[in-house]
Amino acid sequence: MLDPQFRRALAYVAPYWRRLVPVVVLSLASTGTALLVPLLSRALIDDALLAGDGVLLVRIVAAFVGLTALGFLLNVASGLRYTRVSAEILFDMRIDLYRHLQRLSPRFYARTRMGDIVSRLNNDIGEIQRVAAEAALSWIGNLLFLAGSAGMMIWLDVRLFLAGLAVLPLSIWALVLYRRRLEGRVAVFRERSADIGSFLIETLSAMRLVVTSNAQAREAARFQDRNQSFIGALMAMQRVTYLAGGLPGIILSGGMGVIFLYGGFRFLEGTLSLGTLGAFMTYQMRLMGPVQALMGLYASLATAKVSLGRVHEIADAPVEVAEDPAAEDPAEVRGAVAFDEVSFSFDRGAPTLEGVSFAIAPGETVAIVGRSGAGKSTVADLLLRLLDPDRGAVRLDGRDLRTLPLGFVRRHVALVDQAPFVFHTSLRENVRYARPAADDDDVAAAVRAAGLDDLVRGLPEGLDTVVGERGSALSAGERQRVAIARAFLADPRVLVLDEATAALDPVTEGRVVGGYEALMRARTTVVITHRLELARRADRVVALDGARVAEVGPPEELLAQGGFFARLFRSHAEGRVAAHDAASRGTAPRGVAETAPVP
Repeated sequence: MLDPQFRRALAYVAPYWRRLVPVVVLSLASTGTALLVPLLSRALIDDALLAGDGVLLVRIVAAFVGLTALGFLLNVASGLRYTRVSAEILFDMRIDLYRHLQRLSPRFYARTRMGDIVSRLNNDIGEIQRVAAEAALSWIGNLLFLAGSAGMMIWLDVRLFLAGLAVLPLSIWALVLYRRRLEGRVAVFRERSADIGSFLIETLSAMRLVVTSNAQAREAARFQDRNQSFIGALMAMQRVTYLAGGLPGIILSGGMGVIFLYGGFRFLEGTLSLGTLGAFMTYQMRLMGPVQALMGLYASLATAKVSLGRVHEIADAPVEVAEDPAAEDPAEVRGAVAFDEVSFSFDRGAPTLEGVSFAIAPGETVAIVGRSGAGKSTVADLLLRLLDPDRGAVRLDGRDLRTLPLGFVRRHVALVDQAPFVFHTSLRENVRYARPAADDDDVAAAVRAAGLDDLVRGLPEGLDTVVGERGSALSAGERQRVAIARAFLADPRVLVLDEATAALDPVTEGRVVGGYEALMRARTTVVITHRLELARRADRVVALDGARVAEVGPPEELLAQGGFFARLFRSHAEGRVAAHDAASRGTAPRGVAETAPVP
């Protein structure tokens, strides 16, 4: 019975069956030519050499050379064709997995190491492709040659054939035994490989912290520990691999000794011709290669099975946010937003949001404030349908977001967060990312609107300057303005600013806020912030406390009332004043309340 992992993989092979038929035909032809060659040895010995026929000798040698060359060409043709098809099949698997990853929620990425994801997407599918491209085609050819050779050997002498099978059961037992052990070793090896990938992704991303904390030696030691674990897992896997692939073949080669003895005595008795014995021995010797290759393939299938299992773990991760097949784009988008008794909880006990309700009119600006962990950023994720509420509904123009196409929601609701992602490409392509079809005039207009003109004029290649990995060639404020330009170009009806100035100094913040205000005009805007200056610019404030809405109203009125909103920012201000006084006396730790807002 076919293993479930391989049965799932066959679903990717089925669409390519027509292109695989020529591969099988070419393999059959190649195998057929290879099977004819040993027969020539019988004719060479009995009919040419022993009979003294020189003309026949030349013909047999010419036929031998011709058949060998033809078999080689057929083998190359089938191999190249199959390699191409197998690569396309495995790319289908990789792109399906990548698309699935695009649909998974932030919860999945919060609990899954990035190195493990990359390892499965790249290394495990690469291993499956290696087995498919190298071993599978070899399996077809070797199996055909094995069957054909067995048939020819039976035709030559059935008793000699049966004698050679005496050690086959022991060889199969050894193969099955070590394959079971191999699967466990491969699984551990894959995990240790993923550990190294996760370590590199994490520490290379945090290299500034590593260096400034004088942690270089400590991190190098951690890398060494992971590498030693990787080497240990690799060596354990390789030992079992060699035994699984080699020991059964060694046992099977003992059948050669049986054939030599039994066939030799039969020749001495005169019941077997020298040519037949020579041809039989040629088949037997040429049979060892395919047998050992098939046994090696059996071991390779063990590694492929582990890789398939790891890939399927990701592919089976549940999609929390799915598009309704009946969803249709509305004819008009005004930009009215409403949270209707929304509750949401991460997998950590207490709810993040509980019974949250508020409404935002088209074109209105509302600030969402609250203590850390109050669920402010979850509001942004729900608005873009990166998450769905456990209860209640998030609405756009009165319609539940779950009834709208995902592409529609994310086209009309745009997010700018405190650490906007900048790709390792040109500034122009980074701005154009939200609207790839935008022409250069539209890009230039968005750049001007975001206040990036001075930056562009100072760059060596203007908009075509490559800005480095994660925008490392840009300052934090410049990256924020790239995000503003990107949002200008996207032209959404609803704009969500999630702590978009949290990492900026006051001077840079003032310049960036000017760009935001231009972007916010005539758009519904949700400003998620812990800064009073930004909250005061909003038409209304929604204050979250303990996963619930504590207050809603104009910022000045809430400050005058002295409720939760006023207390929130008063405590921040008092903390900042205390930190300032302590710093002036040289007793405050650096960084205490440095970014706290002042009313």
